[in-house]
Amino acid sequence: MSASQQSETQLWAAEEPQNHPNSPLSKAFAQPLMLGLFLPLQTGGWSQSTLPRGTDWTFDYNARLTQQAERLGFDIAFGLSQWLPKGGFGGETGYRENFLDPFVSAVALASVTSRILLMGTIHVLYGPWHPMHLARFLATADHISQGRFGANIVTGYAENEPRMFGMSRADHDRRYAQSAEFTRICNALWSGVDNLTYQGEFYSLENAYVSPRPKYGRPVLATASGSPAGFDYASRYSDVVFVSSPAGEQLADALPKLPAHVATVKNAAAARNRQVRVIINPTIIVRPTREEAFAYYRAIMDHADLGAIGNFSARHAAGDSQSWLEHSARGRAVGGHLHIVGSPEDVAEQLKQLHATGIDGIQITFYDYEPELAYFGESVIPLLEQAGLRLPVEPVV
Repeated sequence: MSASQQSETQLWAAEEPQNHPNSPLSKAFAQPLMLGLFLPLQTGGWSQSTLPRGTDWTFDYNARLTQQAERLGFDIAFGLSQWLPKGGFGGETGYRENFLDPFVSAVALASVTSRILLMGTIHVLYGPWHPMHLARFLATADHISQGRFGANIVTGYAENEPRMFGMSRADHDRRYAQSAEFTRICNALWSGVDNLTYQGEFYSLENAYVSPRPKYGRPVLATASGSPAGFDYASRYSDVVFVSSPAGEQLADALPKLPAHVATVKNAAAARNRQVRVIINPTIIVRPTREEAFAYYRAIMDHADLGAIGNFSARHAAGDSQSWLEHSARGRAVGGHLHIVGSPEDVAEQLKQLHATGIDGIQITFYDYEPELAYFGESVIPLLEQAGLRLPVEPVV
C-alpha cells in the first residue's frame, strides 16, 4: 500500500490541539472550571417564556455578548443548530423561527474577538456534505481565528430534519459510525502527510489534499451526546464532550447521578490514552438575594409559552435522542440542562458541587442575556476565583 492509499485502520491522524501547550484549547483546559456561553442565535434562545426580556437572535446582539464574555474571561462561545419549519416551534413567541447558522456566525465572531474559543455546530450528515468540505472550511476558519475555531459535530436526532434535505433518518448507531468515518478522513486531510486515496463504507476520495495545515494540528472538536454510541465516538475524536443531565433540570436530582455519567465518557477516552473535558449547560439565575432569584425563576415559569413547549416536546419525543429524557415540560420555560438559582454565594456553591461530580466546564444560558451575564461576571466569577474554580485571566487589550 502506497503512502497515498489508506485503509480505515491506517488513516493518518492529525496531532491534537491539546498537545500544544500554547494552543487556545490548552489555555482553556488550564482552567479548573471552564466557562462557556451558549449564544442565543435563535428566537427565544433557550427559554420558552413570554416574560419580557431583551434577549435577541441578531448577529449584532450576539457579537456584543461574545465580546462581553471574552472581557469577563470566558473560555468558549458557541451556538445550537436546528432545522425547523416556518414558525419554528410556534406558540406566542414563534420560538426559534429565526435561526442564525452557528458555523457561519462563529467564523464571523472571530473577527471581533481575540482570545475566546469559538465553535460552530454542524450536522455533518445532512445534505451533500463531504469530509473534503469540512476539512477545508475548518482549516480556513482555524487560520482566520488563529487557532481559536472548533466544530461541535452532531448527527441529528430529529425525525423531520433529514426530510428537509430529501433524506430519511438513519439508525442511531449507524449515524455515529458514519460520523466517525467522516471525522477520521478530516483528520487524515489535516495531517497533510500526502494526497489521500481512500474507499470507505460511506465516503471515497482519490488523491485528495487540503492545505494549509491548521495551526495546532487540527481544529478543536466537540460533540454532544448521551448515548453509548455517542460517548464511544467522543472518546475517540472529541476534545470537549457536551452532556445533558441524566436526572432532569433540578441540580439536587442530578448531582448523585452525574459522577457515573461523566466517568463513562472519561474512562472510555482514558482507555484510548486520550483526555476529554466534559461540559454541561446550566441556565443560571442569579440575583442579589435568594428570594429575588427564586421570585424571578417562578415568574419565568408562570409565563411559560405552553404552545411552543408542547411542540418542542412532541418533536423531541419523535426523535431518538437519549438526552433530556427526564426534563419537565414546565422547566423548558427556563431552559437549560440544569437550573442553578440563587444569590451569588448560592450559585458559586452550586457550581462547586457540580464541578465535584467531574464536570470540567459549564456552557451557560441566561434568560435575559446582557444584564444577567454582566451581573454573573460582577458577582459570581470573583467567588469562583476565591474557591479555586477559576484562575484570573488577563484583561483583553
